[in-house]
Amino acid sequence: MTVEPIVAISAIEHYAYCPRQCALIHVDGIWMENAHTVFGTRAHHRVDTAPSRMERGRRVLRGIPLFSERYGLSGRADVIEIHDDGSVVPVEYKAGVKHGGAAELQLCAQALCLEEMTGQVISHGFVWYRGRRHRDRIELSPGLRQEARDVVSDIRAMVVEGSLPAAAADTRCSGCQLESVCLPDVVSRPADVRRYVEREVTACE
Repeated sequence: MTVEPIVAISAIEHYAYCPRQCALIHVDGIWMENAHTVFGTRAHHRVDTAPSRMERGRRVLRGIPLFSERYGLSGRADVIEIHDDGSVVPVEYKAGVKHGGAAELQLCAQALCLEEMTGQVISHGFVWYRGRRHRDRIELSPGLRQEARDVVSDIRAMVVEGSLPAAAADTRCSGCQLESVCLPDVVSRPADVRRYVEREVTACE
């Protein structure tokens, strides 16, 4: 019996940013810090360690574990709001400003887990951007749900195959904490790869 690997909800953000980054982290187990990741970790620490409490008539729960057997997902919600009518609304916190659609995909994956855990249908959630101190309402449309499921399937296939996607070698790389491991400028050009390998072999002799 083959057991499909569980996909971490956090992997969705990495995959949306760069599939190769996601593979280095979730297939090869490589992690390094830079200014962006340290800032994000500190910002999330404040969110995660704040007490659960009533805020503006809503019960606010923080750092809630999530899982979905149906979709093979696990992770944690930054915040879940419980409203007076019993409805559940996930809130994803981001330390900076909006970059692409990664936050929406993560939020949708959290909602998929919460729907399975609670038996409720979750119509929307919020993404809070600390950089502009504003939260965007995200409608969990059929299209967004399908995109989130597709990304989870792609990540799982990558983990099963143990594959390493090609390097992006574009503007994303300068902000990536794994640039020194990924070597995008080298691996994107075969001639540079050969020179790099020859240089490393020579250095080890």
